Amino acid sequence: MGATADEVRVLGVTHVQPDHQITNLRPLADDHTMKLSFLDSFHVATGPIQRLFFYDGPGLPPFPSIVGSLRSSLATTLPVFIPLAGKLAFRPASGDVVVDCSPSAISSSGVKFVEAEFLAGADALRRLAGDDEHDTEAFARLVPELDDAGKLPAPVLAVQVTRPAGNSSGVVAVGVSLHHAVADGKSFWQFMTWWSAASRGDLLAAAPDDLVPPSFDRTAIRHPSEEELTVWILRLRAPMLPTLGRRSAGTACRRTRTFLLVADEIQSLKRRISQHLPKPASAYVAISSLSWTCIIEAKASSHMIHNDDDVFLIVHADCRGRLRGPPIQVGFFGNCVKSCYARARAADLMPTHRLGEHVDGLAHAAAAIQEAIRDGLEATGENPFSNFGEVLKYHMALPPGRASTVGSSHRFMAYQTDFGWGPPIRVELASIFGSSDMVALLGARDGSVQVSVTLDGACMDAFAPDFMGVINGLKF
Repeated sequence: MGATADEVRVLGVTHVQPDHQITNLRPLADDHTMKLSFLDSFHVATGPIQRLFFYDGPGLPPFPSIVGSLRSSLATTLPVFIPLAGKLAFRPASGDVVVDCSPSAISSSGVKFVEAEFLAGADALRRLAGDDEHDTEAFARLVPELDDAGKLPAPVLAVQVTRPAGNSSGVVAVGVSLHHAVADGKSFWQFMTWWSAASRGDLLAAAPDDLVPPSFDRTAIRHPSEEELTVWILRLRAPMLPTLGRRSAGTACRRTRTFLLVADEIQSLKRRISQHLPKPASAYVAISSLSWTCIIEAKASSHMIHNDDDVFLIVHADCRGRLRGPPIQVGFFGNCVKSCYARARAADLMPTHRLGEHVDGLAHAAAAIQEAIRDGLEATGENPFSNFGEVLKYHMALPPGRASTVGSSHRFMAYQTDFGWGPPIRVELASIFGSSDMVALLGARDGSVQVSVTLDGACMDAFAPDFMGVINGLKF
C-alpha cells in the first residue's frame, strides 16, 4: 500500500460556469449571499466531504465523452444548486461567514474540474477499486482539493475525473469534493442525484417528480440564542478567520477497510439482537452495535482501553422530519444533523468468545444507542437543536480515545449514481474527519449495506476477524 507522488498526473484544469440560460429554481437573498446556520458554521474549518466513484465495464464511453458529459451536465445542474458555484466568504464587519453567490464571485472561479490520469494503468486502478482495504493515499489523489490555501474566500465544490494512463476508455474514477459547511450527507446525495440525472439526459425544463428542487432557506434551523451561538462556534472552530487553521486529521497511522453485509445477514443480526430488547433494532442500530462492540474489543486487546472505562459511540440523526414551527422546507439543502451519544462501560460491550455471549454485548450496545437517539431527539421537543451548545460542550469533554463515530447512512443509495454509463462498481468516502474511530455506512445493491471502518492500525487486525466472525456465526 501507499502511493507515490507521481501516480496521478494532472492533464488539465478548467472551471465550469453555471449555464445562464437555465433559471435558478431557488433564488437566494437580494445580495446573492447565503448566510450559514450555526450547524453549518460548525463545519467552516472541517473541510470537504470527499466521495470517490469508480466506473468500469463495456458500456463506459471514451474518456473525452465522459469528460464532456460531466462538464455539460454540471453546468446544467449548477443553476439549481447555485451556492455550489459560489465561494465561502468572511464578512469582517458582521463576523458572519456566508456563501457569496454574486455574479462576480461565480464568474471569477466557477467549479474546478480536473482531468487526470492514473500512471500505474487500468489493472492497478481496478485493483484499487476492488481491494477491501483502502490505499488511502491513492484515494486522496483521486479526489480534488478545494484550493482554499487555508483561508477564506474558498470554493465550495470541485470535481476530478481520472483515467488509466494510455487508455481513452476503460475504468474511470470520479472524485467529488463538497465543502461540509454547505452540505451534510443527505444534501450531498441530493446534488449527486440531480447531476447524474442531468448527465443521463433526464433533467428537463420541468424537473421529474423524483427530483426535489433544493431549498437554501435556513429559517427552520433555530436556537434561542442563535447569533451568540454562531459567534461562539466560529471562535471555537476557526478563531483566526479568515484564516481557517485546520487541524491535521491525524490519519498517518490509520487504516480503512470495507465490509459488505448482505440483506439476509442484516436481518439475522437484527433478529438476534431484538430478542433481547423491548424495542426491535433497526438496521442502523444493529450494524452500529456490531461495529461498536468489535471496535471496543479490538481496542481492549491492544490495551488502549480497560474494562471499567466508559466508552462512547457518536451517531448522527437527520432532523429534517423533526423540526416544527416552522417545519423545514422540502428539499432543504444544508446541515440538519444532530449528534447523539451512546455511553456504556467497556466490559459490557466486549464479552469473551461466544456466539450467545456476544449477543448480550450487542444488545447492550443497541439499547445504549436507542436510548441516545431517543434522548437526543425527543427530549428537546419540537426543536432538537435547542440544546446544541450543551451538546457541543459534552462532545468537547469526551475522554480522548474513548469515542467512536458512525457517519453517513445505509439509506444513501450511492450505487444508483448513474451518469449514463451504468452504476459505479465502488463508492467510498475518501475524506476522514478527525482522529476518532470512524464507521461509514452506505446502501449497496439488493438491500446490502457497505460498512467502511477507519481505525488505528494496531486495532484493524483484531477488528476484522471479530467483525466477520460474528456475522458468520449469525448465519440464518
